[in-house]
Amino acid sequence: MGEIRQMLPPFIINGRNTVEIFLSNMDYARVSAAVVTQEYIDGLQNDYLKQVQRRYPDRFLCCGMVDARRPGYLQHAQKLIRRGFDAIKIPAERLIMPDRRVMLTCDEMMQMFGLMERNDILLSVDLAGGTEQVAEMKEIIAEYPRLRIAIGHFGMVTKPGWKEQIKLASHPNVMIESGGITWLFNDEFYPFPGAVRAIKEAASLVGPEKLMWGSDYPRTITAITYRMSYDFIIKSKLLTVEEKVLFLGENARKFYRFKNLIRLPYIKNMSE
Repeated sequence: MGEIRQMLPPFIINGRNTVEIFLSNMDYARVSAAVVTQEYIDGLQNDYLKQVQRRYPDRFLCCGMVDARRPGYLQHAQKLIRRGFDAIKIPAERLIMPDRRVMLTCDEMMQMFGLMERNDILLSVDLAGGTEQVAEMKEIIAEYPRLRIAIGHFGMVTKPGWKEQIKLASHPNVMIESGGITWLFNDEFYPFPGAVRAIKEAASLVGPEKLMWGSDYPRTITAITYRMSYDFIIKSKLLTVEEKVLFLGENARKFYRFKNLIRLPYIKNMSE
C-alpha cells in the first residue's frame, strides 16, 4: 500500500495557522500538496493565503473568499482574480441566516459565477445539509457548464438527502470532496465503517473518479491523528485498490491541476 500513500491528495484546511506547521504535518503524512479553503467564522484571510500561495506555489492551492452575505462581492471577486487566486470559496450554508437568505442564483452571485467560468476559476462550495440548496446548484451548473466545482463535506453525508448533493457530480465539471467526513461520522469513530460505506455508495451513484479525499484539517483533528484521517481508507477491505488510488490522490491531482508533486519519504515513529 506504500504507493497509495505516495499518491495522497491535497487535504482541506481551514483557519489561519503557521505555514511551517502545515508543511511539517504534510511531510510527516506524506502529502505532497494541499488545498486551503476558508470559512466565514474565521474571517477573510485572503492576504495571508496569497502570501502562502506565492511562497509555496507547488504545495498549496489557496482559495480566496468573498463575503457573499453583503452586496459588493462581485467587485471583490474581480480583485481576487486579478491578484492571481485560482479558486474562490463560498461557505453557502452560511448564506441561510435567521433573518434572511442569499440565494446562490441571485443576480450578483450568477454574475460572479460567470466571471469565474470565463477566467477558469474553481468554485469550492459547502452546501447546507440535505437538499435545500441543490436546486440552486443545478441551475448554476446548467448556466455555467464549464465552471469547475468542488462540493465539500461529502454532501453533508450524515444528513437526510445527502445523495442528492452527490448526484450533482454526475455533471462533467463537478466533484465531491470528503473534508470533514470523519467529523460527521465521529459518533462511530475510527475506523469509520459508515464513512467507508458512504464512499462506496457515492461511487455507485457517480463513479469513483468523481470523489476526492479531504481532511478538513485542522478543525477536525481533535480526537484522531492526521494519518488516521486517511488510513481508515487504506485499510478498508470494502474499497478496491483502484478506488483507493483514485479517491486518495489521482482524482484530486487532475481536478486541482497539480503538476509538480514531490515524493516524500516515510518518517518512522520513535515507537516503531
